[in-house]
Amino acid sequence: MCTELKSEVVEYWTGRTEAFAALRQSEYAGEKRGQWTREILRMLPEGENLRILDAGTGTGFFSLLLGAMGHRVTGIDLTQSMVDRARAESLRLGIPAEFLVMDAESPDFPDQTFDLVVSRNLTWNLPHLERAYAEWLRVLKPGGRLINFDADYCREHSPDRPLPANHAHKSVSAAQAQMYEHLKEQLLPMQQPRPEWDRILLERCGYEDIQIDCGLSQRLYAQVDAFYNPTPMFALSARKGHR
Repeated sequence: MCTELKSEVVEYWTGRTEAFAALRQSEYAGEKRGQWTREILRMLPEGENLRILDAGTGTGFFSLLLGAMGHRVTGIDLTQSMVDRARAESLRLGIPAEFLVMDAESPDFPDQTFDLVVSRNLTWNLPHLERAYAEWLRVLKPGGRLINFDADYCREHSPDRPLPANHAHKSVSAAQAQMYEHLKEQLLPMQQPRPEWDRILLERCGYEDIQIDCGLSQRLYAQVDAFYNPTPMFALSARKGHR
């Protein structure tokens, strides 16, 4: 079932790649880049030239943002078309970053490779979130950090809820919206309410210093514009211990 589900996830994001890439390109060129930078810097480990894994990189927004700061970033995504666009953006902007097609639940890297694992709007897609968190802990160096931005998308309001005319998902077609709802229906039984569930999983995996911030959307999406996300997002950070 999970193999079929992941295939559906890839199909969904493949169909959304072009519109998604255009939105992220506009986001990078505008004030949202600075807003996201501030959010990450609040939790970013100290040090220059950090080794960073961007899990579920999409078209590379975080990889390019962090690469422009001088960090060494590897972005992974299960969707080939997303990785292709991320590579193209890296070349267009002249920001070095590595992009690989890879399952974020099973990152193919040695133990203790990265100083930071960062992710945005990925983990709701994962049928084995605890496995992903455990694997990200494995590839982190002692003292390394996880930063995850996500939302409880599987429990968001009905698609019949009125939305503003301008929002981040206005380009989603009716067929894509139907696929999205189908994905949520399949994923919902595998998940508990978030981010409370995330804390439980992170503690079970052995993370330390777990911090959860549910005020992210109030800072990022106070204005209803082309980037507006109507589903409240959270930010969490956690640290790998030195033991």
